[in-house]
Amino acid sequence: MQTAEVSTRQSVKLPANVSQRVQALAKAKGLSSSKVIADLVECGLAAKERQREHYFELAEQLGKSTNRS
Repeated sequence: MQTAEVSTRQSVKLPANVSQRVQALAKAKGLSSSKVIADLVECGLAAKERQREHYFELAEQLGKSTNRS
């Protein structure tokens, strides 16, 4: 049995230029502004997680480095 994804309602204020860009993207893709915002947030969160993982990988490599002066 497949479980339904629960959504919550969030209210955010966007700068006018960002709002215009979201609306243009939504229109171009045939989606609602809410869906575009949700997709952008998901992509941003994923990018931040990749950035964090990359940082820790670099820190681990630096810690393992045998070339210490």
